[in-house]
Amino acid sequence: MKKNLHLQNLAEIREFGNIEFLAKQMVEGFITGLHRSPFHGFSVEFAEHRLYNTGESTRHVDWKVYARTDKLFTKRYEEETNLRAHLLIDISPSMYYPQPEWAKINFSILAAASLAYMLQKQKDAVGLATFAEKIYEQFPAKSTSTHLNKIFIALQNQLQAPPTVEQSNIAETIHQIAEKINRRSLVIIFSDMLDNVAHADQLFAALQHLKHNKHEVLLFHVMDKKTELDFEFEDRPYEFIDLETKEKVKLQPSQVKAYFQEQAKNFHQALKLRCGQYKIDWIEADVRQGFEQILYAYLIKRSKIS
Repeated sequence: MKKNLHLQNLAEIREFGNIEFLAKQMVEGFITGLHRSPFHGFSVEFAEHRLYNTGESTRHVDWKVYARTDKLFTKRYEEETNLRAHLLIDISPSMYYPQPEWAKINFSILAAASLAYMLQKQKDAVGLATFAEKIYEQFPAKSTSTHLNKIFIALQNQLQAPPTVEQSNIAETIHQIAEKINRRSLVIIFSDMLDNVAHADQLFAALQHLKHNKHEVLLFHVMDKKTELDFEFEDRPYEFIDLETKEKVKLQPSQVKAYFQEQAKNFHQALKLRCGQYKIDWIEADVRQGFEQILYAYLIKRSKIS
């Protein structure tokens, strides 16, 4: 099961089957692992309980669960379980880095599928949008199994689709999506945030638009940390290709490593700071670290807004 939580290679994905099966396996494996984690107890009554908040009435505390887990959970009634969540996936060309069968887009699609399965398991409504320079597909938030199946089909098709050719326009598309989500929701974004860094204020304004519309936002900043942040390459000649503009440059990594690291660090710090100011949960999602980081972050966010 641990292998499933780190699947990215398309050959492995095809070996295990369709994306719905993979999502189920990853979530169930993750829930089993919670027995050995600080979240022990979540999987006992997955959709019917929430963590007890200090100071609230103990009238609805489930003492049977307390006896089994030594943790306080309160019974959560139907109106408390209903959450509307929208999964937003950046499918711009840069998301297909570093390799066609080992890419940020694969990671994001499988992570989104796992969250969709978990949300539906918790009786929550889930929607989906894919975007680059425009919105490609968008599904409203619904909680039915038929609707979830449509989302899985869309994710499966996207997983097998060729890369988009248009440059990303994250800021504009997030503005558009913010206008289309009418009811207060949890908006979960998967993106490498590689829009025009020179116009970062536009990107931050788009994220602020979501908060202005009263949405909760969970941003998974997807990256291959080893190369995109630390710039760890063998010190030999490379030809680097910008997947957005197709511009090429030949150089030795050591020639630009210090400068690149400084620029990448500055951008990451600015993004993290702005997200903190806007009360947006910013999560660094390294594609080399598997899917537990995604599911843990979601559970923490879910517990905050329950």
